[in-house]
Amino acid sequence: MSSARGPSHAPQRPAAARTRWFAARAAAAAVALIALVPFTAPAASADTGPSRARIYQDLGLNDQPADYVVLVDTSGSMANDGKYDTVRSTLRPFLDGLSAKDHVALFTFDSRPEPRYIGSAGDTDAIMSKLPESPDPEGETDIGAALNSALGELERSDAAEIASVVLLTDGVHHPPAGSAYPKSTGLAWTALHRRAQAVADHTELAGYALPLGSGATGADLLGDVVDHTTVLRPDSIQDLSGYLERAGDGTRARKARLLLADDIGKGITATWSPSGRQDLTEGSVAATVTLRSTTRHVPLTVRDLSVSVAGQPLRVTGVPTTVTLEPGHSRSLPVRLRGALSAGPVPYRRTKDVDAPLRVSGQVTSDWQRALAPDVHLKVPGEVRVTGAALPLRATVGSAVLLPAVGAALVALLLILWLAWRRTHRPRLRGELLLESVFGGQLPDRIALSGRRVALHPRIIGGQGSVRGRRRATEHGPQVDLLIRYTPDGSTNRQSGATCVPGRQVVVNGVSFTYLPEQRAGSPVPADGRPR
Repeated sequence: MSSARGPSHAPQRPAAARTRWFAARAAAAAVALIALVPFTAPAASADTGPSRARIYQDLGLNDQPADYVVLVDTSGSMANDGKYDTVRSTLRPFLDGLSAKDHVALFTFDSRPEPRYIGSAGDTDAIMSKLPESPDPEGETDIGAALNSALGELERSDAAEIASVVLLTDGVHHPPAGSAYPKSTGLAWTALHRRAQAVADHTELAGYALPLGSGATGADLLGDVVDHTTVLRPDSIQDLSGYLERAGDGTRARKARLLLADDIGKGITATWSPSGRQDLTEGSVAATVTLRSTTRHVPLTVRDLSVSVAGQPLRVTGVPTTVTLEPGHSRSLPVRLRGALSAGPVPYRRTKDVDAPLRVSGQVTSDWQRALAPDVHLKVPGEVRVTGAALPLRATVGSAVLLPAVGAALVALLLILWLAWRRTHRPRLRGELLLESVFGGQLPDRIALSGRRVALHPRIIGGQGSVRGRRRATEHGPQVDLLIRYTPDGSTNRQSGATCVPGRQVVVNGVSFTYLPEQRAGSPVPADGRPR
């Protein structure tokens, strides 16, 4: 803006007073610097890990292009207090910090914008030589036209994925007559905002506004056009170099965030390395656990690492407590499984095959997280993710004597049960059995009872049959009853049966059967054949 227009710049002070005022504000500028711009990590140490600068170097950040549009106010008031000379001197280290892959568009603006340099960064002298030696003493301040030129540059088809607009001005928006932006609001500014949003749809766009004085409210207009704008307020013009450096740091952080986008949320996976079914019969077997980083750029470290097998009483030894993986790399850990497979509730001798699932615990981190925060949040998963199939194991388990012992016990049990059954259902027979016709007229047949079954072939009565015993309990102790089967003519059609208790008689098919227990056997038979 013109130095002749009072409303367009801060109230004038004597030169000495202005110098003291800027010096007094330098300390406040340092505090504002920390609060308003991205944090730059300190140098590397054993505790904090690598510095942000080292990370940028490892990422090859200079190979990632970015667009810079620098808008420098050359209105008349910029000649006051050496502000324009300071801007020229501080732009040099800012431009020195850019990569040759970056694209720079340098505009000066007063009553109208003027493109001074458009091309690749990397040659600071060539860029600086395009700046005018001094501001235009009659120049106004058309910030709207300057932003229009900046957006026009960013709308080109080969624009980079990262773009920054840096605005340096010491006054308010005070355009000349006929400007398309006569006021600091209105439809023309709305159109600028929409164009900036369209650029931001395919480019990560950010703005850095540096008001060069307490009355430089025009810098705030950049935030009305570019949504993600940081207003840096160097209260002393001597602090401008540091603020420009911070603007460059902010762009580099955005480069890093874009480059690391695919690594956000990525961590470490673990799997058994395939090697066929392993024999654990001897109580120990070698295996391999492979840890793999899923990141492309970020190194990862897992601490307090431990490995175990789910569902089996096995220990895994030989595991280091800390493993660091370079991006995309893997590391195979030779380990040893110790222990024995479970034989189950019935531990008989057999070959057992199992699949042992891998279980891994540990804390996954990256030394980059602290240095890149808060601009880049890597969101590294804290746990190792297990993938792949379970480890196939085989072992001979159980006792070799269990099945023979169980077989012998089963045979003994069956024998005991059979003997118990035989004692009840096939007891030894003792005593005599008297057979006689119920019609009389014949002497009885006397048959001695022995063994467990007696075949009946009476010589006098005739016919045939069989006798066996059955033991039962009574109030006087166990006794044996006789189960009698008899047919008078030897045919099965006329066979009948009955149970005879000791000392009693039963009739089967017209024949009386009298059971004389052992203590009464051999007693003389009365003339009528009836036992007494």
